[in-house]
Amino acid sequence: MKFIGITTQTSRRVAAVSDDQVVDLAAVDEFWADAALWRERAAARLAGGTAEAPGGTEPAKRIRLADVTQAPLIPASARVLCVGLNYRAHAAEGSFEVPEYPTIFGRWTASLSVGGVAAPVPDGEAGLDWEGEIAAVVGRRIQNADERTAAQSVFGYATFNDLTCRRAQKLTAQWTLGKNGDRSGPMGPLVTADEVGDLRDGLQVRTRVNGVEVQNGNTRDMIFSVGHILSLVSRTMTLHPGDVLVSGTPEGVGYVRTPPWLLQPGDTVEVEVDRLGTLVTPIAGPDARADA
Repeated sequence: MKFIGITTQTSRRVAAVSDDQVVDLAAVDEFWADAALWRERAAARLAGGTAEAPGGTEPAKRIRLADVTQAPLIPASARVLCVGLNYRAHAAEGSFEVPEYPTIFGRWTASLSVGGVAAPVPDGEAGLDWEGEIAAVVGRRIQNADERTAAQSVFGYATFNDLTCRRAQKLTAQWTLGKNGDRSGPMGPLVTADEVGDLRDGLQVRTRVNGVEVQNGNTRDMIFSVGHILSLVSRTMTLHPGDVLVSGTPEGVGYVRTPPWLLQPGDTVEVEVDRLGTLVTPIAGPDARADA
C-alpha cells in the first residue's frame, strides 16, 4: 500500500494512493497516532468501503492524484536521522575507513520536500550534491529494542534524495548545516514494509542527472541494516511513529569526481529505487529560496 501527504485549505493530511487516485484519510498527526488503524481503514476504503469502514456510512471519496498538492507526510515533531558512509563502496570512494558504528546526523523536518518541487542552490555553494537513498519511517514506538523488533517497527519505506551543500558541510566537523538546505530533502511516496521486504535482500538504488546515470548501487552493500541502526538509536533515544531513518547512499556522489560534478540550476535529478519508484527533483537558483 502507498501513502502520500497532501495539503488542503486547512491542514496537511495523509492519503492512500491507488493508481491515479487518492483517498484522503486523516490529518498527519492523527494518522501517526495510530498508523496501523489508518492502514486498515485505507485498505477498506480503497476496496470500495465507507469512510470509516467497516461500519461507517459515508462513501470513501476518491480524488485524482493530479488534482492534489503533495506535501511531506512526516509530522513536524518527527526526528529525521540520516546515516553517512553506510555503503562500503561509498566509504571507499571518499577514502574513509569502514566505521565501527553508524555515522548519524540530523535533519530538521523543515528541510523535507516532495517530488517535483525545486531545490535551490544557496548563495556561495558551487552546486548541490546528489545522494540517492532509502528512507525508513517508524510505525511503532521503539525503545531499547533488539534488531529484529526494531526492523519490524518500520511502517514503510520511501525514495529519498539527501541533497547536500558540500561547502557548508565541510566548514566544520559537524555536518548539520550542509545537510539542511531549504527543500534539500525530497521524499517520495511511502510504500508499506510488507510490499518492500527486507532491504538486505537487495534493492537497486539508481540516481540520474539530466538522464545520465551517476549512481547504481545495491542495498546488499549496506554496512549496517535498518534494524541494527534503529536498535542502536533506541538505546539512547525513544523513537516514535513518524520518525525517519535515511539509510545512506551508494557510491557515485559528485564531489569525489575529477573534476567535481555538482547540480546546477536547470538540472533535473532522479532517484529510482526498486519497489519504491522514482523521485524527480528540479534544481533552482538562490532566488528560489525567497518562498522557503
